[in-house]
Amino acid sequence: MKLSSDFRTRVLAGQWLTGTFINLGSPITTEIAGNAGYDWLLIDHEHGPGGQDTLVSQLQAAAATPAFAVVRIAWNETVTFKRVLDMGAQGVMVPFISSAEEAKKAVSAMRYPPRGVRGLAKMQRASGYGVDFEDHYLHGHEKLLLVAQIESPEAVSAADEIAAVDGVDVLFVGPTDLSYNMGIRDQLESTQFIEALTKVVSAAKKSGKAAGILVQSAAMVEKCRDLGFSFVALGSDGGSVANGLRQNAAALKAAKK
Repeated sequence: MKLSSDFRTRVLAGQWLTGTFINLGSPITTEIAGNAGYDWLLIDHEHGPGGQDTLVSQLQAAAATPAFAVVRIAWNETVTFKRVLDMGAQGVMVPFISSAEEAKKAVSAMRYPPRGVRGLAKMQRASGYGVDFEDHYLHGHEKLLLVAQIESPEAVSAADEIAAVDGVDVLFVGPTDLSYNMGIRDQLESTQFIEALTKVVSAAKKSGKAAGILVQSAAMVEKCRDLGFSFVALGSDGGSVANGLRQNAAALKAAKK
């Protein structure tokens, strides 16, 4: 598979790019979402049940659609980057980045020597099983997307320094974790939380990076856009399936009455 630098360029230009979370571990819902009109998909291997045995199938499903595939790994571990990137992830989201040093570690894991510490293997899916290896080795760092999650008060305080790290492309707010860690559980429209969001957006823009966030309701989309977020996800495949089934079940029960 040959990577294109177009999507990363669009992200850094601050274009409005929309996505959704894929947390069921299913290549089928990955493919459905990829054809639904989203610009990008977040294949969630932090909280979702997917693992090494499902990821290739999910990435193959995403590749059959227009959507850009980002994989959220469980933690900032170098060996995990190597695995998901070799399988063909076009981007990686890293949870709980709270300092510039942690961000630099993630960037290093994304890049081949001499720019980083990513291990080399020519015969893997990311390089077309060897066909595109030279391009992947020389230019992969220009095309792969690194999304750093901001999920703690420490991360908000260090947002300027994190955004300034070369190779960090998106500062992405995890709203649930951030609100809980701030001691204001789910108070996503409170003054204190909005101030934190504003600081993250400001830090991203100052360094020419994008600000991203996951929202759970359509009502929050425009608010986040107005705050300056441009890399925005709404809901998930799991949430869509659950909500759709509940609505259908409720309609059937209502007819019985």
